[in-house]
Amino acid sequence: MTRVHVRAPGKVNLSLRVAALQDDGYHPLVTTFQAVSLFEDVEVGDTEPGAGISISVTGPHADVVPTDSSNLAWQAAELVAAAAGVDPDVHIEITKGVPVGGGMAGGSADGAATLVACNALWSAGLSQTDLSDLAARLGSDVPFGLVGNTAVGTGRGHLLTPAMSRADLHWVFAVRDEGLSTGAVYRAYDEHVGGPAHVSPDDDAALLAALRSGDAAAVGAALHNDLQAASLTLAPHLRRTLDLATEAGALGALISGSGPTVAALAGDLRHAHAIAAAWNAAGVADQVHLATGPVHGARIVTHVGPERHP
Repeated sequence: MTRVHVRAPGKVNLSLRVAALQDDGYHPLVTTFQAVSLFEDVEVGDTEPGAGISISVTGPHADVVPTDSSNLAWQAAELVAAAAGVDPDVHIEITKGVPVGGGMAGGSADGAATLVACNALWSAGLSQTDLSDLAARLGSDVPFGLVGNTAVGTGRGHLLTPAMSRADLHWVFAVRDEGLSTGAVYRAYDEHVGGPAHVSPDDDAALLAALRSGDAAAVGAALHNDLQAASLTLAPHLRRTLDLATEAGALGALISGSGPTVAALAGDLRHAHAIAAAWNAAGVADQVHLATGPVHGARIVTHVGPERHP
């Protein structure tokens, strides 16, 4: 049996700028992603002909992760099989390392990892561009799961431009078991804020300059999220989490994406532990995670067994 193990990272939005709702039902975005050292591990393996796709999930909150065709990993396997001209007979094992429902793109990382894994499993020969095109069909965050590191996303967030980052950043994440509906946050944003007509990467010039220079304090000062006010109208308790991070001396703190995860930027590892201790003492998070960034995108860890040609 051939088995391929791929690891892909979660992400934090260093900045998220959201334009007004368009006639096509989408909000044009400019977002700066950073991949962080919380990983999804995906292992795929051949099964008997005709067995189709199956998924098993382990790790924290695995019980709430779908194991049917609504899972992005399942959809990714179908896309690669169609491109390779093979039957999608594969078992997918997902080990969760990115918080479930925390807005850190764990599901998107699973999709990205499965694209890479199945491409190797079936010797499909898909290029990075091919995989990126398939990733964009799966969801706006999936292409970033392939490339990792730091990148600026435009359009729906899926059109990526790499961003240089000389800063090794220390992150602390406060995660809540009860999530926030992305749709509800965007509706609150439309109702209470509305958004500008246009957003541009130039709006994040200070952030991108801070990343290039490696100035973590300047990165912290430039963190930005247009959706934060809308998220706080739906989950006002997150304000206390943000305030505690500031009181603990965080270089910057924000709700990541549509939430409910709060991300705090620390000066170093010891400082990260101090922020985590403040959150834990106050009981403002169900889970607290420490991570660093940037890290690489989806990569093969092991590939065991013979190659199979379509």
